[in-house]
Amino acid sequence: MTPIWTAALTGYATAFSLILAIGAQNAFVLRQGLKREHVFVICLICSVSDAILIAAGVAGFGVLVDAAPWFPQAMRWTGAAFLIVYGALRFKAAVTGGAAISTGGSEPSLRTAVLTCLAFTWANPHVYLDTVGLIGAVSTQFDGSARLAFGIAATFASFTFFFGLGYGARLLAPVMRSATAWRVLDASIAVIMWLLAWWLLESAYRH
Repeated sequence: MTPIWTAALTGYATAFSLILAIGAQNAFVLRQGLKREHVFVICLICSVSDAILIAAGVAGFGVLVDAAPWFPQAMRWTGAAFLIVYGALRFKAAVTGGAAISTGGSEPSLRTAVLTCLAFTWANPHVYLDTVGLIGAVSTQFDGSARLAFGIAATFASFTFFFGLGYGARLLAPVMRSATAWRVLDASIAVIMWLLAWWLLESAYRH
């Protein structure tokens, strides 16, 4: 196996395993996929954003942190605040119900969906502190064309994951026609958001 293929497989496996963990962004994509609302645009935003961040990590994201040591801490507080608020909104939806999939009614505007998606992506400290940092660190073991292959494969992993999640969620649509199922999903998402916020706040206090 050539070093380029080794780098590519390493990049794909690293990125996919990091993105795989259910988090705020993934939960949002899953929900959009289940409701079949702006799925392509949402998946594209997540994938392209990841491509930009992966490129930054491979190119040396650590330089930014060294130049602005306050940046990680600011991202922790910002991300925690956002997750607390969104978690509260999802918990309210779980309590009030009425979120079952239906063929009628209006869907949230594309602008609202896009802004929410951008917030989950760019206000998510995990992207900067974990995914970007780790992918950047792993990429340093490769040079030249092998490092480029690593970055391209990592980006491809992001595209396959998000589009697979967004459109694969449709397979669950029959189950999610139940209002009870939506209550469970929204409550689960709220818990995930709050756990992530708690982890970020704890991390902020430790630093």
